[in-house]
Amino acid sequence: MATTDGFTTQETLAIERLHDARQRILRQLNQVIVGQQRVIEELLISLFSRGHCLLEGVPGLAKTLMISTLSRTLNLSFSRIQFTPDLMPADITGTEIIEENRTTGSREFRFLEGPLFSNVVLADEINRTPPKTQAALLEAMQERQVSVGRIRHKLADPFFVLATQNPIEQEGTYPLPEAQQDRFMFKVFVQYPSFDEEFEVARRTTTVMTDTIEPVLSGEEILELQQIVREVPISDHLIRYTLSLVRQTRVGEPGVPDFIEEQLSWGAGPRAVQFLILGAKARALLYGRTHVTVDDIQELARPVLRHRLVLSFTAESDGVTPDDVIARILKATPTQEDELTGDARFQKIFAS
Repeated sequence: MATTDGFTTQETLAIERLHDARQRILRQLNQVIVGQQRVIEELLISLFSRGHCLLEGVPGLAKTLMISTLSRTLNLSFSRIQFTPDLMPADITGTEIIEENRTTGSREFRFLEGPLFSNVVLADEINRTPPKTQAALLEAMQERQVSVGRIRHKLADPFFVLATQNPIEQEGTYPLPEAQQDRFMFKVFVQYPSFDEEFEVARRTTTVMTDTIEPVLSGEEILELQQIVREVPISDHLIRYTLSLVRQTRVGEPGVPDFIEEQLSWGAGPRAVQFLILGAKARALLYGRTHVTVDDIQELARPVLRHRLVLSFTAESDGVTPDDVIARILKATPTQEDELTGDARFQKIFAS
């Protein structure tokens, strides 16, 4: 039997469970992690949208601890890969070894799985390994499989990659190419804690404390909730609004604002639209709603778009950031349907 929102009674119960799970996950993480509520929320949205996250922050902000604790609250397997200049693709995907059959005496190949065969994979300092190894993640992230020789090996499901990079020291690093960055749903900035949060960190970490992390969701429940996220309805107006935000970043296209032509060299592709809509659906469910609002899309515009915009030389020299450009786009885009469709500039975007 369907409810008024188009969900069955079973699905409605699952939605309520997801909203409740968010609160329980936060309570579990708060035993170990102080603050960083926005970061945790974006990680959860990405997980339930079947996306991946790129985290950027200076050392010592508990990025690794946050991710490993999250995997414990979700009862998922976890592996950490420390990316270094000498790391090879086979070190993360796995390799075939020759093994002798003691019964027959014959030798045969056996695939030895690498650390990618976990539910949650932390790719620590991903920009410290050469492009050849970075590219080994591409197939895993997009196709959820790895190819070794002529054989394809399916990865665990759910599968969630969280990569970190240090924005300070750039010597000896290999910046992620745009195609690799585009595979990540979000680019999340991990900021310094506030005074009160750092006070609590200092108090906790310099005394004897224990945590009792309890699993909140199983892998099967996460897969079920990932499917329900895609069933959340979204109006044509909000899809049109999302397209308007993304298409305004594309230099040289009709209806693009003048400041985009000055500040960007390259804009976001179709994946940005897909991730914005999926993320908005997941955010709505996490807040106990069965419909998407403009606020959901606006809140996720920065983490979805910031790593997909290439600034011009002029913008970089003036200290402009991608977040500054996104803020101007949000301000210049009407949220009301009649204002959006009646604007001459956006009519050019819709017709292009």
